[in-house]
Amino acid sequence: MSGRQHRETEIARRIRAKGLAAGRTSAQIADEIHEACGPQFGTTKIKSHRLSYGIALADVIEQVRALFERDQKPAPGIGETLLSAYESGLKRPGPEYLHYLCSVYRVEPNSLGLDGPCICGHGHRMPGVVRGNDTPDRTDLGLVSRELWIPPKGGEQPGGAAGEEDENVLRRTLLQLLANNQDARLNGQVLGAVEGIRRRMDDTLISATVSAAMLDQWEEATLSFGRQYTTTAPLRLLCDVLLELSAVRNAMSRRQPIDLQERLCRMAAQLSGLSGMIMINLGDHRLARSFFRTGRTAADETGDRALRAWVTAREALVPLYYGDAREALNLAKKSRDLAGAVPCAAQAMAPVVEARALAMLSGTDSKKEVVDQAKRALARARNAFSHMKSNEQEDVAFGYTEKQLYFYQGDVLTKLGQTLEAEVVLDQALDKYSDHILDQTLIRLDRAQCRVIEGDLDEAVKMGVAALELLGPEYLTDFIMRPALALEQAIMASNRHHPGLPLYREQLNRRPVMQEGSGGA
Repeated sequence: MSGRQHRETEIARRIRAKGLAAGRTSAQIADEIHEACGPQFGTTKIKSHRLSYGIALADVIEQVRALFERDQKPAPGIGETLLSAYESGLKRPGPEYLHYLCSVYRVEPNSLGLDGPCICGHGHRMPGVVRGNDTPDRTDLGLVSRELWIPPKGGEQPGGAAGEEDENVLRRTLLQLLANNQDARLNGQVLGAVEGIRRRMDDTLISATVSAAMLDQWEEATLSFGRQYTTTAPLRLLCDVLLELSAVRNAMSRRQPIDLQERLCRMAAQLSGLSGMIMINLGDHRLARSFFRTGRTAADETGDRALRAWVTAREALVPLYYGDAREALNLAKKSRDLAGAVPCAAQAMAPVVEARALAMLSGTDSKKEVVDQAKRALARARNAFSHMKSNEQEDVAFGYTEKQLYFYQGDVLTKLGQTLEAEVVLDQALDKYSDHILDQTLIRLDRAQCRVIEGDLDEAVKMGVAALELLGPEYLTDFIMRPALALEQAIMASNRHHPGLPLYREQLNRRPVMQEGSGGA
């Protein structure tokens, strides 16, 4: 035994000893051995199961031979060399040897790292084949000699329990028909088994390789969710998006051709990014960050600079809205670098986020150089927007629209204290919006901030109340409450006892109370 094999065996021996002391099963111990030894020694799952029993290759061979003898079959030709090849992954056991190895370790093929199902048609966790006079007395099945006994429904079943039970239902029905049993009929249980097998066949056809038609449908659904982003309540849209993301994940969990895998990764990045955007609207910045992190991981798999830049630019909105302008600035610059010279939505988005972050850092008393720097960033955004594809200029979620550009320009100018320019741009932005009530509300709150800066508190309060009145309680998330409360603070800084404040606070207090343990910022 080489030094490497010795270390592998020693580690496996320690894991087995601790597992037995803790009352774990051999299958659980095998999983732990595989997790510990796989990365370091390349230990396969099938070898992990042998190590979990603490036995040698020769012991496994003898058990296989004993099972062959029990089933009155000629002695097998399997030896230590062949079994070692199975354990190293150089060879794959045929259907018969796979069945007997599963019987030795009392697991299913997938637990050994091999594709199933087994040819025997039943599980291996309990003693499997029952023959001749050993067949249990089950008069309800009308079993003939040497048939397989099917465990009762309530018994222990392996991982594919639902599929095996459906097959068992059909086997029972078939045996009843063969025995001329009058109870055999097309009842609800049989129909359920038929539908279950058909559904799993669909799943298998999809899992083997996702069809181009299926991917086209998923991509169209993804774009549709982007269009719904401005018109559907956030929580409702989140449910739909995550269900679609789950379907994409199921397809990605199986090996696909490279071109299809890349399309799946693209959809995963877009759906994760969209989920992050929705979580911002719902006021949960922690989950928003998590979704953008997932989106970046998926986008990296595609190698698409524009997609990677889009996810990063969208992620920059989390610190921008939740108080860390410096991080937003850094992410905006990273997005700009990722986009490079590729005409895309991020080329317009990133400079706008950069300008907004600069405005937040400097405030309304900004120095001229900061104002000029922010305006140069806005000029870069307008130039990049003019070079975007027309379909991206109309996509509010995965692209960047003219109304968004006007809104964010007005927001920057408001934060810089440039109220005259800001009001003109914000009015233009509001005229362009016919949907997306959240953006409209933010624009109206920015216009109210302009009035505060100009000293017209009466009009500021009036505009603030009007903005919040248009929102249902479900939209009063932390995303909206932060700028709404900032407006209240700005008014109080000028006049703590302004007579319009109670009415404004009444609108703020319509916010629904979050249940304990629910999400939120």
